[in-house]
Amino acid sequence: MERKIEIIGEAMNNILQIDGNLPISNARRIVNTRNKIIHGYDEVDEVMLWEIVIKHLPILQQEVQTLLS
Repeated sequence: MERKIEIIGEAMNNILQIDGNLPISNARRIVNTRNKIIHGYDEVDEVMLWEIVIKHLPILQQEVQTLLS
């Protein structure tokens, strides 16, 4: 699960470098979470990761689908 969040965060970081005004909620937080996982800042909280999967990924998926439409 962590690896997939890393990949999403890296992709978001690349997208933000192209268009920093992209209408994706929590875009910066997605990148920050990726950085925490990659660089091992403190210990990554498994509860926080599950919250991302359950609450935030469905929202991100909907926002991306809207942008692609």
